[in-house]
Amino acid sequence: MQAWFESDVGRYVLAREQAWFDAVSADLFGFNALQLCGCGQDFLRANRMPYRFCAGLDQGQLHCLAEQLPLASQSLDLVVLPHVLEFSPDPHELLREVERTLRPEGRVLIAGFNPFSLWGVRRLFSSREAGWPWQARFIHLARLKDWLALLGFDLVGGRMACYAPPIDRRRCLERFAFLEAAGDRWWALGGGVYLLHGVKRVRGMRLIEPRWDKGWTARPSLAHTPRKSAQ
Repeated sequence: MQAWFESDVGRYVLAREQAWFDAVSADLFGFNALQLCGCGQDFLRANRMPYRFCAGLDQGQLHCLAEQLPLASQSLDLVVLPHVLEFSPDPHELLREVERTLRPEGRVLIAGFNPFSLWGVRRLFSSREAGWPWQARFIHLARLKDWLALLGFDLVGGRMACYAPPIDRRRCLERFAFLEAAGDRWWALGGGVYLLHGVKRVRGMRLIEPRWDKGWTARPSLAHTPRKSAQ
C-alpha cells in the first residue's frame, strides 16, 4: 500500500481519502482510537483522542492479524479501516472483531474500492501480478452495508470519491479533475472509492410500566356465592 501511495495515482487517491478522514475524525471524541493496517499513512492524525495506535502484521505499535485483535471487548471508541476489508481473507469476520472491540456508540470509518466504477473495470482486466490494489477483492457497497446492518451499525455519513480513471500519470489525472464535482452530481455511485462512517448501536430493553391514571378507580367485583356440596 505504501509504495502504491507514492505513485501518481496513489497520491491522487490518498489526497482525497486523507481529507475525508481528517474532516470526519476531527470531531470524534473518546479515549482509544485504532487504525487497522496501512500504518505508513496516519489516517488518525486529525483525531484528538489521547491514545491512538496502529495495528498490522508488518508495521504499527500492535503486531497482529486484523481478524484476531488481542484487545478487550468494548475497549475502543474509534476504528479506522483504510482498504483493509478487500484484502482480508474473511472481511465479515474482521467486521465482527471491530464490532466486538468497539464500545456502544463507537465509530468505524471505512475506505474501500468500488467494483462498479472505472476502477472496478481496471481490476477485471488486471492479472494477479499487477500489484496493489488490483489483486484485491473489491466489495460491493450494498453488500458492505448489509454486513454493517447485521452487526448493529447505523450509517451516519459517507461519500464517493476518485471519479477519474485509474491512470498513473499526473497530467492525465489533472485533466480529469473536473470529474470530481461532476461525478457527485451526475454519477453519484461511480466513484472509484467509497468512504463510510458507521456507529455501533446497542439496542436496549424498554420497560413497559403500568398505566396509573388519576381517574382510575377499582371496579367492584362480585362476591363468590358458596355452593352446597352434595352429601
